[in-house]
Amino acid sequence: MRINIENLSPTQRDSMVNNKTRPTKASVGRFIGKLNNARRAADAQTCLAIYKDITGLPPIMWGPAIIGFGSHGVAYAFGRKTTLPAASFSPRKTNMTLYVGDEFEGAATLYAQLGKHRKSIACLYINKFEDVDLDILKEIISRQYKRLLTSNQPLTNSHHNPE
Repeated sequence: MRINIENLSPTQRDSMVNNKTRPTKASVGRFIGKLNNARRAADAQTCLAIYKDITGLPPIMWGPAIIGFGSHGVAYAFGRKTTLPAASFSPRKTNMTLYVGDEFEGAATLYAQLGKHRKSIACLYINKFEDVDLDILKEIISRQYKRLLTSNQPLTNSHHNPE
């Protein structure tokens, strides 16, 4: 994945130079257990099972609120390299945020069939899983992950944190 720095704001550039999202030793189970919203916690458990099944990797906390699986290297157009989760999501206060793009085959059709959601360049926002077709969601996550596996970016599971 290459990102053109000229298209970014100064804040975004600074964030890219100083990546604050790193793997931690925090417990994914404890993080989900501390969620104040019962529906969000249930959706997080569902998401956790989906990602484990698709990636075959254990979950790892990245920063204080992102649950990631594996890791991969990213090289930016201006030369900086960093490591990010290969697949990830975050049960945020206002919605579930899944870090998936739309550069895989059939993306437009799948997103059209998904159900109630919002989408940005690299994020999918779902208020509650009962509003979406979970089989379509699984296919989106699977295709995004397979696309990453077949890209030229290195993929590792070097940040193992067994639960």
